[in-house]
Amino acid sequence: MNLFRKPLVFLFLGLALFSCNKKETAFSDPLLTNRDTTVNPADDFFTYANGGWFKKNPIPGTESSNGIMKIVMDTINKQIKNICEKSAEENAPKGSNKQKIGDFYATGMDTLAIEKAGLTPLNAEFQKINDIKDVPELVNVIAHLQTIGANPAFSFYVSQDDKISSKYALFFNQGGLGMKQRDYYLDNDKRNVAIRAEYLKHLKAMMQFTGEEDAAASKNADVIMKLETELAKSSRKLEDLRDPLKNYNKLSVDKFNTLTSNIDWKKVLPVLGIAKADSVIVGQPEFFKALNETLKTYSINDWKTYLKWNLINAYAEYLPKKFEKQDFKFFRTVLMGVTAQKPRWERIVSHTDDYLGDLIGQVYVAEYMPKGVKEKLQEVGNNIRDVFADHIKKLDWMSEPTKKKALYKLSKIVMKLGYPDKWKDMSQLSIDRTSFCGNVLKANNWAYKHMINKYGKPVDKNEWGMQPHTYNAYYSPSNNEIVIPACNIIVPGYEGRMPDDAIIYGIIGGSFFGHEITHGFDDQGSQYDEKGNLNNWWTAEDLKKFKAKTKLIVSQYSKYSISGKNVNGDATQGENIADLGGVVMGYEAFQKTKQFKENEKINGLTPDQRYFLAYAYSWMINRRDEAKINQIMTDVHAPEQFRVNGPMSNIPQFYKAFNVKENNKIYLPDSLRVSIW
Repeated sequence: MNLFRKPLVFLFLGLALFSCNKKETAFSDPLLTNRDTTVNPADDFFTYANGGWFKKNPIPGTESSNGIMKIVMDTINKQIKNICEKSAEENAPKGSNKQKIGDFYATGMDTLAIEKAGLTPLNAEFQKINDIKDVPELVNVIAHLQTIGANPAFSFYVSQDDKISSKYALFFNQGGLGMKQRDYYLDNDKRNVAIRAEYLKHLKAMMQFTGEEDAAASKNADVIMKLETELAKSSRKLEDLRDPLKNYNKLSVDKFNTLTSNIDWKKVLPVLGIAKADSVIVGQPEFFKALNETLKTYSINDWKTYLKWNLINAYAEYLPKKFEKQDFKFFRTVLMGVTAQKPRWERIVSHTDDYLGDLIGQVYVAEYMPKGVKEKLQEVGNNIRDVFADHIKKLDWMSEPTKKKALYKLSKIVMKLGYPDKWKDMSQLSIDRTSFCGNVLKANNWAYKHMINKYGKPVDKNEWGMQPHTYNAYYSPSNNEIVIPACNIIVPGYEGRMPDDAIIYGIIGGSFFGHEITHGFDDQGSQYDEKGNLNNWWTAEDLKKFKAKTKLIVSQYSKYSISGKNVNGDATQGENIADLGGVVMGYEAFQKTKQFKENEKINGLTPDQRYFLAYAYSWMINRRDEAKINQIMTDVHAPEQFRVNGPMSNIPQFYKAFNVKENNKIYLPDSLRVSIW
């Protein structure tokens, strides 16, 4: 339940972070300057709150979006660039964090060496594919490619057992699609038909770059498209992947073998690094039944072509320029509308952070992070949790037995804030200046082994899934925990001065803590108990009432559309529930502050107006239409304008603050307004 969202950077952190100096008003207030006052806030609050900034800051050709995320990520990337460049220049001891960071970054910047190497770093992998003679060898190579960062045919990983959160389990899920999402292959609207035509061109170009002649490349592009379409046909829709019970099918290995007669999992598991296992969790059994048939339907040569493509696709960004450019052309330009690549240094900084993020994080915390971050985040988090508890106690639709269990689960939510107390041990990862693609291969294999080595061991409750400099946050249902990295604490535009409480609680309180805590009680999180086990803790009547309320939010968001493409209300309902809960909890926490109680205006804005504008500021992201449609098709998060206008449609205090009337577009009649938590 990651929150793929906007980052806030360390611009200022005072000891009295959450105080409000109301006399300090002689500054450029983003809540004022970002507005587009030609728009009625009661019709389109998102554009009213942020449209002025959008007009002055068009989306660069290198980006699919522009806004608060880019503002902050630009700053963070420059800091990481400084870490990478200094590490590359230092004569750091072999095996040290800075040696690995520096060598990885240096090989990524050495384009002459990358061009000279060509596909050589992948030769051993191509040879494994070429040597395949029958289906058992084919399946073994499919399994092997999983260990180096490719994802052919299916998805495999080790994670906590949803029903026994104290143990790790083996998960097998649908996968193997170059375009990731089934609907790109199966939807027949004009846009997706055009995308499939572009994908065929992309496949052909990539095959030609490997040395194939024009006719052979065209033929093999068709083979790949047909094979991936077969996989897509048996793949579940995005919204169907949200039901944790339906996607939890624990089978013995013997039973899994009977499901797929052409795959002997007892022989495949050792290739995946699992010496012995009694059971596996199969997310979508029908997918593996279909895959079993596809293994025989398509020839060994067809499968070799597909695996060759899958390997190239996984490593295209680390290969010579022609591969990287073509990869960008399809996945960024065709799918996202981006017209120009970012500078080389920015791309390599991103890759270095992707693979060595724990090492960079240690340097980042030491060199860039102010003191007191964890304590201040904890303060806000505790305030939001207290408000959430009060809110549960007052719910008129939930019975006392369920309230008691909800409050107990809430009290057990662990808050991981700022940065880990213990970092991952990456001492066994060897990085040098021989080859960029080679370093990526080694890093992928290290990450895979790190995951596999968890199996059979106690669950590490201290592990983080993000870095302190990652602008993101998440709730883990299996651990019943929220994780808020340190870089999410301060608001751009308030450098050297104190944000008022409306901003603190509109952004940090509402769209971070309130949002993530609510994920523990959304359509998915509500199915897990306080220990992180998939376990129904609701009375039948309360669960019925809860589902009726979630149907309302599904219906509300399904009516929103971009260029004729409607938001998937079912797929996005968890995030929409969390957004609504976050705004409500943040607001109620804000009501306890001195600023709210004294009802004093700041820069002409009432406390309520500032709070709702601050929440909208947290989602100040303008995306290209192509990127919005891609988001609707592939993401469980709705486009940002609906993450602002949607919750506001349900909140009476917003109606009062911005004079929303029955004839306004944001207005919803009482019978359709959603109130869950």
